[in-house]
Amino acid sequence: MALYNEGLSATIGSQIDTLQEKGSFSIKPARVKFVFLDLEQIKANQTEIYKQYGSEFTLGAILFDSPTNPSPDVQDNSELTNYKFAKPLFPNITQVPLINELTYVISFPTPSSQDPQFVNLNESGFYYFQPLNLWNSVHNNALPNPLVNTTVTPSQDKTFQQAELGSTSKNTPQSQEINLGETFKERSNIKSLQPFEGDIIYEGRWGQSIRFGSTVKDRKNDWSSTGNDGDPILIIRNGQYNNSEPAWKPTTENINLDSGSVYFGTTQKIPLEASSTNYDSYSSNPPTTPKEYASNQIIINSGRVVINAFEDHILITSKKSVNLNAVDSVNIDAPKAVFQTDKMYLGDKDATEPLLLGDQTVTLLSQLITSLKSFSDICSTLVSTPPGTPLAPLNAISAQLSATLTQLQQNLPSLKSKDNFTV
Repeated sequence: MALYNEGLSATIGSQIDTLQEKGSFSIKPARVKFVFLDLEQIKANQTEIYKQYGSEFTLGAILFDSPTNPSPDVQDNSELTNYKFAKPLFPNITQVPLINELTYVISFPTPSSQDPQFVNLNESGFYYFQPLNLWNSVHNNALPNPLVNTTVTPSQDKTFQQAELGSTSKNTPQSQEINLGETFKERSNIKSLQPFEGDIIYEGRWGQSIRFGSTVKDRKNDWSSTGNDGDPILIIRNGQYNNSEPAWKPTTENINLDSGSVYFGTTQKIPLEASSTNYDSYSSNPPTTPKEYASNQIIINSGRVVINAFEDHILITSKKSVNLNAVDSVNIDAPKAVFQTDKMYLGDKDATEPLLLGDQTVTLLSQLITSLKSFSDICSTLVSTPPGTPLAPLNAISAQLSATLTQLQQNLPSLKSKDNFTV
């Protein structure tokens, strides 16, 4: 296999050398001078380059200059045509470079080289890769143009990465910041993630990251206290916390301090400080607290979490229990709330007082009221004649009321719910 690989590499290398000698393609460094981002603004303010390089097909493209043979920065938009043009190399991955960052460009065929109306197989154009990692910084890797006219001394005109890496910087009111573009503002507290063996990491310029990592025992991070080396973990983070360390010192994710995180764990114990862990509603076997659980799990943590389904249902299911836990309250706002359950306890898990069945309670009380009303109506009109003789109507209604009350008393237990209880 080794001999085969060596032979293949030699063959490919020979082919590349031959192509380069024929001028088929070349790879060269480039300093970014302009980026095609807001095409409407470019169309209005830089009409000439907008038309020259393909109009709406220029999105994400750059204009570049040679870092080894630089020219002074342009003073007017019309001079942008002096630079060379390059499109992104990949159609589905975009990493927008900053002004004055270095990248590398490669010449490849353009669409016109295959146009049947005008076939020119030697027609080529430039395509750029991602920026060069000059300062080993995820935030920016710009390098000033040495031909930029400035009265600021080189020791004054440095990015924070240059200063952090040992290049002396003099902070004076006259210091001129390097041009990074129109909206990009350099921050001195954006740190790269600390990599561990086998990691695949994608990082943004502002503290966003995706880590395809694993448990790495005896290493300083928040997820390797349990499990075995190589147990997979996936961490998505948006916005790193500021640990007050210098920008050149790498950092690791912190689920409690980062702006927002999603953790996909397998055997890791994630030290999440949950807002509430009150599990008093459980009679037995309450859930393990989030920071103690060490098995397959997904954790979402941020200042606010919104789950919205704009067409269909939100379904939450669990093999054990679904726990709603809050410091203040759990609120349900809906036109109708339906709880279908075998048992319901209100107020306490040990509630023993059965709730009353509404319709049956109303029927029973209505019967009682009707009987009492009839009794009072008859009593209000009775007259004993002669005095001391029995009152026949009163005797009859009293017997009827007594029978009704006896029946209602016997029905009282049936009013109590067998499934719903309160305190």
